[in-house]
Amino acid sequence: MKRILLPTDFSNNAMNAITYALQLFKEEECTFYILNTYTPMVYQMEYMQASTAQFELLDIVQKSSLNGLSAIKEEIQKTYFNAKHTIETISTFNTLISEIKDLVKSKNIDMVVMGTQGASDVKGVLFGSNTVHVINSVKSPVLAIPSGFSFEGPHEVLFPSDYEVNFQDSQILPLVDLASNYHSRVHILHVNYGEALSEKQQTNKAKLEGYFKNIAHLFHDIKNKNIDGAINEFQRKSRVNLLVMINNKHSFFENIFFKSTIKQIGFQLDIPFLVIPSK
Repeated sequence: MKRILLPTDFSNNAMNAITYALQLFKEEECTFYILNTYTPMVYQMEYMQASTAQFELLDIVQKSSLNGLSAIKEEIQKTYFNAKHTIETISTFNTLISEIKDLVKSKNIDMVVMGTQGASDVKGVLFGSNTVHVINSVKSPVLAIPSGFSFEGPHEVLFPSDYEVNFQDSQILPLVDLASNYHSRVHILHVNYGEALSEKQQTNKAKLEGYFKNIAHLFHDIKNKNIDGAINEFQRKSRVNLLVMINNKHSFFENIFFKSTIKQIGFQLDIPFLVIPSK
């Protein structure tokens, strides 16, 4: 039984991510937790006893959250009914990141699936701030779905690696599981600047090959290319429909996505992106 957490701010992007997750795991027994958090901007704890208006505002926002979740659950049961799926809704007064962290731990969440953008859907920005914070803070695989991406099985998967990670089950098995279910072909992409692999890198590459022994996979070695440019080019040429990376601090993942502000990164992303925490 998988446990999948689906945060929503009731935006189209969030609903698109929810429907993607329902289809991605349609053949598996799952419990989906649909989460909405709310924190009214003018809510001040120190003034609660003195202001009934604060209570009234909180009640309005809470009802809106509950009604929104109820509508989503009704839509799922009407359009995406699946006897293998259990749908639970969670409405809570909390910050998004704090609540996701708590639920990942208390519910033993296997994956968080969310949109790359929230209600603002700012054009030209790779990720919304909530998505970035979740990727960096939550100890669970996070699958980010671009706005408007219609579901298609992840048959061609791109997994860039610098082979600097001592791969562990928790990092690779989520990918192996998906690839097995969809008979995917995994492309392991290594970008280098002409240097031979170190002994450490060779060991890690061999370990990675062991994980994929029962999965169709290919190793690709691209020299003298800009890393994010190489990923973009490979993605376009090979019809990749899932990008997977390990969020390993001080690795090229961090260099690609968090070396500068998200707006300045020259990385294009129009396919689902699965980020697996390093620990």
